[in-house]
Amino acid sequence: MSRVMPSAATMKPSTDKKHPTASPERAPLIGFINVDKPAGWTSHDVVAKVRGLLRTPSDPACPAGRSPKVGHVGTLDPMATGILPLCIGKATKVSRYLMAEQKQYQAVMKLGERTDTQDATGIVVSSVPVPALDREQIEAVCREFVGSIEQLPPMFSAVKIGGAPLYKAARLGRVVERTTRRVEIASLRVLAVEGPLVTIDVECSKGTYIRTLCADIGDRLGVGAHVCQLQRRRVGSFTLEQAATLEQVEAAIRSGAIESLLTPIDRALEHLPLVLVDEATAGRVRHGVAVPASAARTTAALTIGREVRIQAGQGDVLAIGVVTPDAAGWKIRIDTVLAEAERLPA
Repeated sequence: MSRVMPSAATMKPSTDKKHPTASPERAPLIGFINVDKPAGWTSHDVVAKVRGLLRTPSDPACPAGRSPKVGHVGTLDPMATGILPLCIGKATKVSRYLMAEQKQYQAVMKLGERTDTQDATGIVVSSVPVPALDREQIEAVCREFVGSIEQLPPMFSAVKIGGAPLYKAARLGRVVERTTRRVEIASLRVLAVEGPLVTIDVECSKGTYIRTLCADIGDRLGVGAHVCQLQRRRVGSFTLEQAATLEQVEAAIRSGAIESLLTPIDRALEHLPLVLVDEATAGRVRHGVAVPASAARTTAALTIGREVRIQAGQGDVLAIGVVTPDAAGWKIRIDTVLAEAERLPA
């Protein structure tokens, strides 16, 4: 299979202050936008661009001319392309439940060169001739990395040690002592081998550094390696095929059709078991009161520690809860409330 790494437009964040005027009746925007991040942009750049486009004084979601809350699910390096789900409005409250979802990447690693950043943006720190390696040899080494593995976070990363991100120390030429982290590689397939360039497809858990994975594979092959192209193709139920470019997002916002790109919170959280409650219980949920097992209706087999979404009938998600032990067996502790609280009856 040939490498599928489409080049993205290098569109810089706009300083254009002209924004569409929304109708006063427009409801606040809530949900997720599946964005295909272009190369050269930081995740923050994308958030800032969309937040600026959504800044509309007459929009109820933007009182006093402020933008609605905009965040992102999982950070992508500037050189990386692919899926960057943006959370809008109340959806920012549930972004962490999506971050825990499995992710899929396609990467091209260059054997024979190590860089200080473990990718093509860094300085080459070692270079060796690459011997003739057949695909079977490379696949055999890749299989060693499938399953639960330990990774040492790279110095050029946002991981904080002592309250400061590692990349700040790395820029000063300092190396900070780090501890390894356990991650899960569900699948690692070799898609193509073209000289020193090896294209791989990886399905992995939250917190996996593909740069480090490629560098470790290169070390195991005895020649070193770094990532020269990286694309995120899936985050949970969000896929690259369904993603919109920044140009498409901007066009939808300016034409007043941004709702067509929004994924509702309940659909984005479909991976969480559904628990239904009656209206009386729903009122208490809005105030963060736990749901006893006797008041919860579900067809899922709930286990202690499982996160669930709570709804009343066919309405929107009221809250996210966690199944915890109780004298009656279990109850659902409210973790995040999404619905507006109402006055409790006296």
